[in-house]
Order: sequence, then structure tokens, then C-alpha cells
Amino acid sequence: MDESIVQQFLLKRETCEPDNDYDGRMGVRISAVFVILASSAIGTFLPLLSSRYSFIRMPSWVFFIAKYFGSGVIVATAFIHLLEPASDSLGDECLGGTFAEYPWAFGIALMTLFALFFFEICAFQWVERKIETESGDAQGHSHSHFGNADLYTKKLEDEEEETDSNKEVKKENPYPKHFQHAHEHQDPELIGTPLEDQDKESYYGQLLSVFVLEFGVIFHSVFVGLSLSVSGDEFISLYIVLVFHQMFEGLGLGTRIALTNWSKSKRYTPWALALAYTFTTPIAIAIGLGVRTTYAPGSRRALITNGVFDSISAGILFYAGIVELMAHEFLYSGEFKGKDGFKKSLLAFFTLCWGAGLMALLGKWA
Repeated sequence: MDESIVQQFLLKRETCEPDNDYDGRMGVRISAVFVILASSAIGTFLPLLSSRYSFIRMPSWVFFIAKYFGSGVIVATAFIHLLEPASDSLGDECLGGTFAEYPWAFGIALMTLFALFFFEICAFQWVERKIETESGDAQGHSHSHFGNADLYTKKLEDEEEETDSNKEVKKENPYPKHFQHAHEHQDPELIGTPLEDQDKESYYGQLLSVFVLEFGVIFHSVFVGLSLSVSGDEFISLYIVLVFHQMFEGLGLGTRIALTNWSKSKRYTPWALALAYTFTTPIAIAIGLGVRTTYAPGSRRALITNGVFDSISAGILFYAGIVELMAHEFLYSGEFKGKDGFKKSLLAFFTLCWGAGLMALLGKWA
């Protein structure tokens, strides 16, 4: 009886620890390091360089398309390229136990989303106190990311005191200021400094959004590189798809980095963030090639590790993509106000759909 149990256990371990599919072709695998490095750099640095230097500045409509196309890519990445693989990994039959009894990929993504929201609530309180301290204003002022009721409703006393003409002149903007992400790229003379009318809270909110997005994307890029380096027959198709995958994902990240009005003290931060994304996948590919004979992507440890980190990344990108990139831009941004605001918002929406659709299509192969 005991011997039978041992045999079953060993069989289970074997089904959960297969060899990888590495089949040689070392030259083309090494080329992937440099080709994907180039595609990642193009996607990430092009918006950043264009927003800083006039000699490669893109027309405003190109920047507009890049911005919303990239947002769609980020959202689709969360659903198709992160949550689905995480579900496959943590739902693999060989894991058994609790993994067979509960959809852990979705649970971890959900917990990550709420943890991130809690973190932002705490960050909001910290920023509020920091600004109050710097300004010396005991009364403080409303943090616009979450919205203060005073921003949406007028006080009764104000309504009684103001005349009709004063109401027209003093009419308040009913939308939170933090949601008003900059919708024009910076001029060269403004490099490294916040715009004069940039509210500090909006600035800190932008920083938080960018760092969250960067964190989620980099997590994902590590395992993408490892998987490519030890893939087998599907290597060529995966290689081609990942070139575009990294470029489009970098475009989404790079555009958001470029749209942030970095302070002078953080003038090197956007370049560091772009470099971190650019090098993550190529380094992961190189590491994968180094352990190509021992790394088993189907092993129990690898399945759990990949599944957990993909789930965490999915939760991060759900929050960043839907809240920061979609809701903020479309519902509360000042970009779509005015006479042609609705027409412009529809164009942005369909551009967003194209980005999401194309990235979702790439999920057929990677």
C-alpha cells in the first residue's frame, strides 16, 4: 500500500516536472535578446524622446493615437496575456490540492486590486498631509483623485451669497483635478519642471499611476523572456509575436511616462523607468538561455511562481488600466471638453479598442 502511494507521488511529480522544449537553434535565440531589446526601446523611448526634443517630435495626432492605443494594449495585456496564463498555471491538474479546489489566479488578482486600492488610499492621506505641511495651510484643500463633495456640490451659503452673474464668473470645475492628466506633451524649455499650473496633488497622483503601471508590466516581462528562451517548435511564432507585444506594451508605458510632468529633482526618473522596461525582457531571455537545460517551465515550482506573479501583475494592470488610463482620461479629463469634445472622445475610444483588440489577437500565439 505504501509502495503504491510512493509510486503515485513520483508519477505526479514527473507529470509536473517535464523537461523544457528547448531544441537548439542557439543563434536565433541569441538574436532575440537584441531584437526584443530594440523593439522594447522603440516603443518606450519614442514617446519620451518626442515629448522632449523638437527634432523628433511627433505630430499631436500621432501622440494622441499612441496614447490611447497604448492604453488599450495595457488593458488587453491584463486580461489576455496575464490572467489567462495565470489561470492555466495555477489550474494545472498536476498541482492538485487547493489549486484544484479554488480559482487562485482570479482570487490573487482580486486581492491585488484591493490591496492596490488600499495602498492608494494611504498614499492619498500621506500626500494630503505633505502638501498641507508644505503650504502651511491649516485648512488644507481637497484631494482631487478621489473627489471631495465640495468639488461636485456648492455650499448652501455660497449659493445664497452669489448673484446670478457671479455664479457664471465663479463657476467651479466639477471635476477632480487629479484626473486632469496633461494632454499635451511638454515643450523643450519645460523639461524637468512641473508646468506652472500643475497642481501638486495631480503631480503626485501621476507619479503613483506611472510607478504602479511600470511595476505590473515589468513583472510580466520577466516570465515572457524566460518562456521564450526555452520554447520549442513554437519558438519562431512566439518570437515574432513578442517583438510586437513588447513594442506595443512599451508604447503604452512610454506614453504615460512622457505625459507626466516630472519635477527637476526627478528629471532622470523617466529615463530610468524606460530603461528598466527595455532591459527586463532581454535580460530574462539571456538568463533563460543560461539555464536552458535545467529550467522546467512545467515544474510545480515554476507553475506556481509564474501563476502567482502573473496574477499579481494582472491585478495591478486591471487597476491601472481601467481606473487610471480609462476612467480618468475619458470621464474626468479636461481633454474632451468643448465643442468637439464628444467627437474627440469617440476617436479616442475607438483607438483604445484597436489597441486592445490587436493585443488580444496576439494572445492567440503568445
